[in-house]
Amino acid sequence: MDGVAALDEPLRKTVGDRTAKVFADALDLHTAGDLLHHYPRRYAERGELTRLSDLPVDEHVTVVARVARAELKRYNQGRGVRLEVLVTDGSGHLTLVFFSRAAHMHHKALVPGRRGMFAGKVTVFNRTRQLAHPEYALLDGEPGEDAAEEFAGRLLPIYPASAKLPTWKIAKAVDTLLDSLQATGWEGVTDPLPPALRDGRGLVALPEALTKVHRPRTKADVADARERLKWDEAFVLQAELARRRLADSALPAVPRPRTAGGLLDAFDARLPFTLTEGQEKVSAEIFADLAREHPMHRLLQGEVGSGKTMVGLRAMLAVVDTGGQAAMLAPTEVLAQQHHRSITAMMGDLAEGGMLGGAERATKVVLLTGSMGAAARRRALLDLATGEAGIVVGTHALIEDVVRFHDLGLVVVDEQHRFGVEQRDALRAKAAQPPHLLVMTATPIPRTVAMTVFGDLETSVLDQLPAGRSPIATHVVPAKDKPHFLARAWDRVREEVEGGHQAYVVCPRIGDEQDEKEQRGGARGRSAAGPGGDGPDGDGPDGGGPDGGEERRPPLAVLETADRLAAGPLAGLRVEVLHGRMQPDAKDDVMRRFSDGEVDVLVATTVIEVGVNVPNATAMVIMDADRFGVSQLHQLRGRVGRGSAPGLCLLVSDMPEGTPARTRLDAVAATLDGFELSRIDLEQRREGDVLGQAQSGARSSLRMLAVMDDEEVIAAARHEAAALVAADPELAAHPELRSALDSLLDARRAEYLDKG
Repeated sequence: MDGVAALDEPLRKTVGDRTAKVFADALDLHTAGDLLHHYPRRYAERGELTRLSDLPVDEHVTVVARVARAELKRYNQGRGVRLEVLVTDGSGHLTLVFFSRAAHMHHKALVPGRRGMFAGKVTVFNRTRQLAHPEYALLDGEPGEDAAEEFAGRLLPIYPASAKLPTWKIAKAVDTLLDSLQATGWEGVTDPLPPALRDGRGLVALPEALTKVHRPRTKADVADARERLKWDEAFVLQAELARRRLADSALPAVPRPRTAGGLLDAFDARLPFTLTEGQEKVSAEIFADLAREHPMHRLLQGEVGSGKTMVGLRAMLAVVDTGGQAAMLAPTEVLAQQHHRSITAMMGDLAEGGMLGGAERATKVVLLTGSMGAAARRRALLDLATGEAGIVVGTHALIEDVVRFHDLGLVVVDEQHRFGVEQRDALRAKAAQPPHLLVMTATPIPRTVAMTVFGDLETSVLDQLPAGRSPIATHVVPAKDKPHFLARAWDRVREEVEGGHQAYVVCPRIGDEQDEKEQRGGARGRSAAGPGGDGPDGDGPDGGGPDGGEERRPPLAVLETADRLAAGPLAGLRVEVLHGRMQPDAKDDVMRRFSDGEVDVLVATTVIEVGVNVPNATAMVIMDADRFGVSQLHQLRGRVGRGSAPGLCLLVSDMPEGTPARTRLDAVAATLDGFELSRIDLEQRREGDVLGQAQSGARSSLRMLAVMDDEEVIAAARHEAAALVAADPELAAHPELRSALDSLLDARRAEYLDKG
């Protein structure tokens, strides 16, 4: 059995076809390795208090408790029978209920004094929490059952589970697999960590770590296993990032040194303001990178409104001065149109190359999106192919095969979190030689995440807002508990408009016929559009959702909200809508008129989340704000306060105080620090989301590593991996590590195994 095959064996060979399908459907586990790396989320101890009194209603739980009382009771005038079992952990009680034949069957097993693990969905009946027909596994057997006593005597792994796959069934499958591997002496299971690193760091061997994490006898076993498995994840990932950095640094690129007296100098001379120190510093870093003979790979992150677009534009102008072309890739058509409009406005006649009235050093700035008219699209493609257009701003349409560049020298990717590695690489492949790359994001990224997700990029940070930007006051509006607060919110919007300003109202969904059908189809507690939602413009919240299991009304919709506001609290104001299903010309027209002050209130989806810049807009009301993620709320809020007048952001929610959703909103209201909010946001996500499919091209490898808490491990792994890859770029002396990288990066692995 070769090294990869041992853990790449289909899971059905361990648990059988039927159970393997349950593992695949319920937990996305397909191979022996997937199962071994499905680690326990916690461990129960003998006599541990699991606080039954704190169990959440309507959630699937696993508890460890002892039977205190078991009674058969008649109901329905004696025709029916049910078994009521009262279990306790010393801190509270929970009732287990079984009906009909199951009542008699379980009555024999669930006798007072027996201890077990019980799993099911918590419901409330007659003000008493209960599990109806729970699955269970008894932990202390009858006298003489040594195996059961041994099982109960050690730490009990509690796995991330599902209704169809309770934790003890997962544990049983893991035990079977471990027994099989131990019987063969772990034949074919190779260790990706080099022996010198493992010994130098005092880490246990991989077989020992996997055994201890699933079958710990002490807490020290768990600690040993977790330390080793965190290093696996961190080191393998950092080794791949080090290989990317090394490969990129060896590629040739056309140097694009800054040219005196060119288009960039002409543009700078016309600026009506002074660049911030941060913009100057980051621009200097970028210009130094552009002048080298190897491609720049730089991440530019900064607060909302810190002037990243200006920095990106100056980099593009520097490249145009050398005879090259620059492409800016935006995630939505609205943002691409906004960038194109603002760039041409800032450049003036410098953007009218080849046109009557164009400046002497001018170039042409073109827009390319998927839904442009055929004639405009042909003109844009021709301008790119001939080199007449020095700058192009576009969406995914830039990646299409028909797009050809005369001399692509720089790719600027805006809002990197909306694009995968493959998409940015597809655009770079359109250049004769690798172009320089500048990745921009307004979602602040903690250092550990930058090292983990963007570890192949150098990082620049813009944390200084341009002069003239105003503070933004943020408040939570508890619409359900205090409806008069919502009424006051609409009064504030009217006051802003009467003061000569404008406002946004943001809703989670659109509200057309298809949307309504999706809502009726069972969407609960969040937009039916889901994350990224509505086609090319990404309508829809990126996170949030309800807390607990309470049935919620559908999310508020743009179309209905606009009609209600125009006929009610905002009657007499010029109210318009904007969403992703509008035709591009219609969207562009609405944004242009809003920018020109011809619209008072814009009711929109998250299509306005990034890049939209209307300095006169001072107020924003976000409806059902709890249905959005923390970073998305911060991005939305950044659309106001962009001028000299102070901004106001009101987060409207029905969620009561104390719920996690309300706590998120309170956190957003409490700070304008995007880096602090990014930490809060990340702490509330599963760690695996950090390296989701959009970034890694494969299923996330982060199961044990906590990127917020394990900075020391990540930094050390980065250092070790960089040294190893520099000494052995092809990993010829480290075949085990190379195999681990191949497994991590094979995007078709899951598909192949499903077919196999």
